[in-house]
Amino acid sequence: MLYTVKEIAALSNVTVKTLHHYHSIGLLLPCEISEAGYRLYGTKELERLQHILFYKELDFPLEKIMQLLEGAPDRLSILASQKELLLARKQRMERVIQTLDESISHAENGEQMNQAEMFKGFCDEEEWMEALAEQKRYLEETYDFSLPSIDSSEVPAMNQMAREAKRFTDGMADFLAKGVKFDDESIHRLISEHIAFLNQSGHATSADDFAARTRFFLDDDFHRKMLEEQQTGLAYYLSTAAESFAAKEKSGTEAKKYD
Repeated sequence: MLYTVKEIAALSNVTVKTLHHYHSIGLLLPCEISEAGYRLYGTKELERLQHILFYKELDFPLEKIMQLLEGAPDRLSILASQKELLLARKQRMERVIQTLDESISHAENGEQMNQAEMFKGFCDEEEWMEALAEQKRYLEETYDFSLPSIDSSEVPAMNQMAREAKRFTDGMADFLAKGVKFDDESIHRLISEHIAFLNQSGHATSADDFAARTRFFLDDDFHRKMLEEQQTGLAYYLSTAAESFAAKEKSGTEAKKYD
């Protein structure tokens, strides 16, 4: 079945003017033009419009949407990706609403809210670039390496990565403060969970890769200082624990060869 511009507008709550604009920039082309000059759209065009509107909900600019749809694989993959992005936004908005509720509660009781708690849930690409500015400058000056710019679509994943990094380093710092030995099973379990998260997030990381990364943190002034400011001795403790975990993983792999 084919639909006219007016019918598509009525179905999607998108104005005719907007649909004409999408046509003019090549974002949403009709499948055919009738003899009378009417733009006609089919199922594929309806599906593409749905994708466009989902991306619009995520505040993607039209240029970015066009890039994403041009290089997109199949419809199911696009929908799955959009669902993941929208769920991340939902989680962020839930955190913002929670912060708002807490702010209202403190205001009603005449209490001063903790400054760190006041800004939970606020984080976009500009905030990330500001947060990474010092590290970016250090990497450029020390290693002639430039961090890539951050796109709005990457922010949810970066926020998730930051939360996991904090969970992991806080856990390691807590083990260190309690005097837990670097090769304790509980530490190995924490490292294993962290590596699993990295792999699930698309950052292929083996136990040896992670150990090498912690050695870099130990040897590099910027990253060592960052860890040491959280907990004295954390950089060395983390590296030693990662080496221990990698050795354990290697011995386990070797043992399986002879089973």
